[in-house]
Amino acid sequence: MSNPLSAIEVKGKVFEFYSKTYIMGVLNVTPDSFSDGGKFLDHQRAVDRGKAMLEEGADIIDVGGESSRPGAKPVPAAEELRRVIPVIKALSEESQAILSIDTTKALVAHEALSAGASLINDISALRFDPDMASVVADMGVPLVLMHMRGTPQTMQHDTVYADLIDEVIGFLRERISFAEQAGVDGRKIIIDPGLGFGKSLEQGNFRILKELRKLQSLEKPILIGPSRKAFLGHLLQLPEDDREEATAAAVAVAVMNGADIVRVHDVKKMKRVVEVVDAVKRS
Repeated sequence: MSNPLSAIEVKGKVFEFYSKTYIMGVLNVTPDSFSDGGKFLDHQRAVDRGKAMLEEGADIIDVGGESSRPGAKPVPAAEELRRVIPVIKALSEESQAILSIDTTKALVAHEALSAGASLINDISALRFDPDMASVVADMGVPLVLMHMRGTPQTMQHDTVYADLIDEVIGFLRERISFAEQAGVDGRKIIIDPGLGFGKSLEQGNFRILKELRKLQSLEKPILIGPSRKAFLGHLLQLPEDDREEATAAAVAVAVMNGADIVRVHDVKKMKRVVEVVDAVKRS
């Protein structure tokens, strides 16, 4: 169970990670995301989906305008802004949503925060844009740091580790230190081991789920995103749209082993999974 000192206040809501597991709903405003690319590229459809996820029980809506699937091509900042800002602005104005911006670009992060987002989810862990750390520090918002080797274009080229868990922990410890030295409030840092990002389909991702509790040594809330991932499809030979039960199993294991936030597409059903596991875990 996470350290009680890791509670974080976001937009007036206190996330008490020691008392329950929180749900982050995925809202990809992209044409090429691995699971739902193109579904919510229309701004109004994206806003409607965001509102629906709130009704289904999402605690955070994670809005992204650039796919990070293996091999995905980079998107210019102007295009990313065109995709996400109208959605964030509308959701902020029309709901009480706590919004996260899933980006590696400082400009996109800054504009998203100005439009109503309250959290930055940076899969590069502040490595891709030298200005990102200052945006986080200046705005004083929570930050998700994720483990990934290389970039989305190269991350699956090398998935061999001497010791996967030790490397993930070491990487995240170094990035936490980097962030704090750049002025980021360490009390607002969340960590993500990066399921599917530079990990082997056969072993790496399952080992992270099995040994997730070891990341608690970093004393930060743990976010995990197993939803519809390729390693689940590879195991069961199932396409992206038929991995519901596999996702539910991975979510249950993650929560039982220490996840504080689960990032999912199917909020309604995965929230039910989380509530049952929380009841067992905290009984």
